[in-house]
Amino acid sequence: MEPAVLRIKNLKTQFHTSEGVVQAVDGVDLTVRPGTVLGIVGESGSGKTVTALSVMRLIPQPPGRIVSGEVLFDGADLLTLKEDDMRKVRGKRIAMIFQEPMTSLNPVFTIGNQISEMLRLHLKMSRKKAWDRTIELLKWVGIPSAEQRVKDYPHQLSGGQRQRVMIAMAISCNPEIVFADEPTTALDVTIQAQILVLLEELRKRLGMSMVLISHDLGVIAEVAHEVAIMYAGRIVEEAGTEELFAHPLHPYTQGLLASIPSFDPAGARRERLQAIPGTVPNLMEPIPGCRFAPRCGAAIEHCRREEPPLKEVRPGHRVRCWVAFGEKAP
Repeated sequence: MEPAVLRIKNLKTQFHTSEGVVQAVDGVDLTVRPGTVLGIVGESGSGKTVTALSVMRLIPQPPGRIVSGEVLFDGADLLTLKEDDMRKVRGKRIAMIFQEPMTSLNPVFTIGNQISEMLRLHLKMSRKKAWDRTIELLKWVGIPSAEQRVKDYPHQLSGGQRQRVMIAMAISCNPEIVFADEPTTALDVTIQAQILVLLEELRKRLGMSMVLISHDLGVIAEVAHEVAIMYAGRIVEEAGTEELFAHPLHPYTQGLLASIPSFDPAGARRERLQAIPGTVPNLMEPIPGCRFAPRCGAAIEHCRREEPPLKEVRPGHRVRCWVAFGEKAP
């Protein structure tokens, strides 16, 4: 078996609402390898964030519920741990950088208090040692005048600085895995690039693995070693980054790549961007066959009758598509 720091097997997470049961994550299998970046890509509503929150056991219950699956980490299934044992893992050994830091940071505590609390809780540091370590972490993530800014409240920082604080908090205990949930979405392009460079530098410096969740394939291409494409709660394609971008097999992946604008230095007009028709299906209703079939221009009759398995069709390249398996319309 290949070495892995985290294995997710047949993970299923549901949300019970007044209108019905939402199958938000429906049978996800993923492997995070030591020291690498796994990118998870998909439209909003595809299940990316819910997958990460399920691993961290941060799904609000009710209405959410993890109904089945395994999350194997260091010989234990995180889904079966007692809450006290899970608290020893969450934040210390597996950390998360959330999408919007302003709603993740507590507005009534200074950033120094919030980071040092992690160190005192998980590493049992004294207040003085935790405070000094907090200043060091702020310097690591590029916060200028860290000795002064450590006393600031979240609203006194810019969006980019708040995201750097979230990164400092996530790496404070030197975790083995960090989940980064669209960490650059709320930032302008220049700050996005700086945050990506910072994450990559810290990953190498600390030797940690990372799961980078994004809807931006450009971001994923820049930093990920492997890519998993999610659609309607399932993984539809998974491969090494170079392989996936060079040989996308699933029509959904092909559609995502075709929707990326290309820039011509000469300024010549290019063809109109291709858009994937339709929307993500309603996950409260049963979906016969392939979940992407209603939006797929290559779909055949078999696609609408039976859902394909996630199958390896090239070395290290798995896809969930009858057409990619070689089936043709009769």
